[in-house]
Amino acid sequence: ESHKNWINDINETQNTTVNFPIIADEDRKVADLYDMIHPNADDTLTVRSVYVIDPSKKIRLMITYPASTGRNFEELLRVIDSLQLTEKYKVATPANWKEGEEVVISPSISNEDAKNMFPKGFKEVKSYLRMTPQPNK
Repeated sequence: ESHKNWINDINETQNTTVNFPIIADEDRKVADLYDMIHPNADDTLTVRSVYVIDPSKKIRLMITYPASTGRNFEELLRVIDSLQLTEKYKVATPANWKEGEEVVISPSISNEDAKNMFPKGFKEVKSYLRMTPQPNK
């Protein structure tokens, strides 16, 4: 019940709508089972973990934040965009990548195949590092 009230407070104070699950673990069984609490953390503080689980129920991302640190929703959305993009195309996203920026072509793809797969072209920075415009833009 306290989570429902907390969601209402978040929605009101942050001018948003929380549309994802917030799970109560009052006896800390889940938190202890998955070693989610830092050994030096205050036992009375909440665990703030984020999991991104794909449609096949595979965990694709886990981040546990200290209770004193707010979550970075822009980063979470960036990661979800990257996961969806890299799942569909044979690319990787570089550090600090943002939607619409260049991506890295998988090293397992030959230059000949890359010419067909990435019609916008690519630039070879190193033999193992080839950049191409984001394929779905």
